[in-house]
Amino acid sequence: MIRTQVDSNHTRRFTMGPLESLDWLSRFTEETPGDSQSDGPSRQVPNACWSKATPFKAPSPTLALWSTELAAQLNLHKGQPEVLAGGVLVDGMVPYAQRYGGHQFGNWAGQLGDGRAITLGEVRTREGALELQLKGAGHTPYSRFADGKAVLRSSVREFLCSEAMHHLGVPTTRALSLCTTGESVMRDVLYNGNKELEQGAVVCRVAQSFIRFGSFQIHTSTGDEATLRALVNHTIKHHFPHHSVDSDEGVVAWASEVAETTALMIAHWMRVGFVHGVMNTDNMSIHGLTIDYGPYGWLEDYNPGWTPNTTDASHRRYRYGQQPQIGAWNLARWLESLIPLMQEPQRLEGVLDHYGEVFNQHHNAMWAAKLGLGVWRDEDQELVVQLNSALQIIETDMTIFFRTLASIAAPNVSLLSDAFYQPIGEAEAPLQAWLHEWNAVPCSLESTDIECDLTLGNVTLKAGILSMGNPHAVVLVDDCGATPVEKIGPMVQALDVFPEGVNVSFMEIETANTVKLRVFERGVGETLACGSGACAAVVHGIRLGLLSTNVTVTLPGGKLEVTWEDERAPVWLAGPAETVFEGKLTLQ
Repeated sequence: MIRTQVDSNHTRRFTMGPLESLDWLSRFTEETPGDSQSDGPSRQVPNACWSKATPFKAPSPTLALWSTELAAQLNLHKGQPEVLAGGVLVDGMVPYAQRYGGHQFGNWAGQLGDGRAITLGEVRTREGALELQLKGAGHTPYSRFADGKAVLRSSVREFLCSEAMHHLGVPTTRALSLCTTGESVMRDVLYNGNKELEQGAVVCRVAQSFIRFGSFQIHTSTGDEATLRALVNHTIKHHFPHHSVDSDEGVVAWASEVAETTALMIAHWMRVGFVHGVMNTDNMSIHGLTIDYGPYGWLEDYNPGWTPNTTDASHRRYRYGQQPQIGAWNLARWLESLIPLMQEPQRLEGVLDHYGEVFNQHHNAMWAAKLGLGVWRDEDQELVVQLNSALQIIETDMTIFFRTLASIAAPNVSLLSDAFYQPIGEAEAPLQAWLHEWNAVPCSLESTDIECDLTLGNVTLKAGILSMGNPHAVVLVDDCGATPVEKIGPMVQALDVFPEGVNVSFMEIETANTVKLRVFERGVGETLACGSGACAAVVHGIRLGLLSTNVTVTLPGGKLEVTWEDERAPVWLAGPAETVFEGKLTLQ
C-alpha cells in the first residue's frame, strides 16, 4: 500500500497512516561514524557519534497519553503501544543511542550519551524531517550503572511539560505518546535509600533532532577532529542548510544563529517563570529547544534564587535568576568545541557578545509586554529593577501578580492582594510607589502605522497586524516558496506581543490581482489553506496600496478569491472545496 504520493508537479502528498506507513529516514546513522559494536554493556565508545541500541520489549504495553495534534503533524492516525513502548520495530526504523559528553554542574564529565533514550529514526513531514525518540526504552552502551528505563511518575511530567511549554510559546521538544510497559521498575523516589517498585513507562518525544552542545564537545575533548567534522557537516547539511562552515565567517554565522535561538529560549523561560533545573551542556539543544525535562519547576513565589533541583540546593548554580548567565557559559563551552574548525578562533568571542545582545532584546521585550508598555525604552530598566526588588520583600505569586496587574483599574496595591501569600506589611510602601511610577509611563503600543517592526534576534521584519476573528501577522516576501516558513513562523508566534499566539502569513505579490501565500497557523504549523489568512493578507496589501480590490490568492492547497472594497465594506472570500485527506474512523 502506498501512503505517500507524488503528483505531476512533483509535490509530495502525505496521507495519514500507521507508523509503518511513514517515510522513515536514517540520515544520522548513514552520515556520521558509528560504534563498531551493537548494543552490549556500558562502555567507552571512541570515534563515534552513535551506537546501535535495541528497545526492550514491553511485556504489556498500553497507550496512556496521545497528542492528536502532533500525530497529525506526523501523519499518524493512531497510536501503536507495541512499538511506542519499545520492543517492536517497523520497516525503516534504525534505532540508535547518541554519544555525547558534557559539563555537569560546571565540571567536565567526559562521555555521557543517551543512557535511557533510543532514537527510532527520522520521519519526513510537510514541515521537514522530525526525529522520534523513545525515553525509558531500556539499556544502551551509555547507561553506565542504570537500567535505561523510566517510570510513570517522571514520564507523565515529561509528557505534560513538553506539550504545556509548546502551547505557552516556549521552544521545546514535543511529546507524541506515553505508554505504560506493564513492568515494575525499582526506584528510590525520595533519594533516601528506600527503594520501591513503580510502574514502568516510555515517552516518545519529537524534535528536529536531539543533537546537543555536548554532541560536539565529546569529539573535541578527545582530539577526534574527523568525527567532529562529520557531525558538523551533517548538522549543517540537514538542519542549517543556509550556512556553510567552509570558512571562519561561515562558522561564526552558524554559531551566531545557535546563540540567537538559545537566547530566545531562555528569555521565554524567564517569561513564564520556568526553571530547567539541570542546565548541563549535554542538556542544551543545538536548535534552541527546551530538552530533557528532569528536575524542572515553575516559580510560585517570585524568588530568583529558587531551583527545583535538590542536588543543586547548596550551590544553586541553576537557579531561576542565573539561567541567562548559565546559557552564556554553556554557549562558551560549545564554542570552544568549534575551535578545530577555525583559522582564527578568537573570532568566536563575538558570538558571546551577540548572545548577550539578543537575550537583552528578548528579555526587554518580555518585560515591556508583561508591564503593558508596548515598546521597550531604556528608561524602563529602572522600573523593572524597582519591581524586582519590591516583589522579593513579600512572597508573591508571579503568575497571579502579572495577570492581576493587567486588569487593575487604578494604581492601588490593594487591588493586587490576591497575588500575595501573606499580609503585605512592609512591602506596601515600595509597591505602591512602584505602581504610581508604572501608571505614569505612557503606553507606546498605540499606533496608526500600517506596518510594525518585529524583532527576531538581529533581524527585524515588517509585518501587518490584523484581526479576522483571530490574530494575523502578514509579512511580505520576495519568494514565498523559498521562505523558511517553518523556522520564522514559530519565532514570530513566540514574541511576547502575541500572548495568545498569532497566525503568520508570508505573502509574495505577483501582480495587483495575484499573490502567493503560505500560512503558519498557531497550534498547527503550516497549513494547506487558511481562509482568514488569505483575507488578512489581501487587506494588508490593499492598505499598502499594492493590491486591487479583487485578488486571487494561491496557497499550497489551492486558490481562493478575496474581495475587499474599502474600510467600510466586509471582506468576501470564495473558493472551491477540495478533497485533501481520506481516512477511516473507527468508533469504539
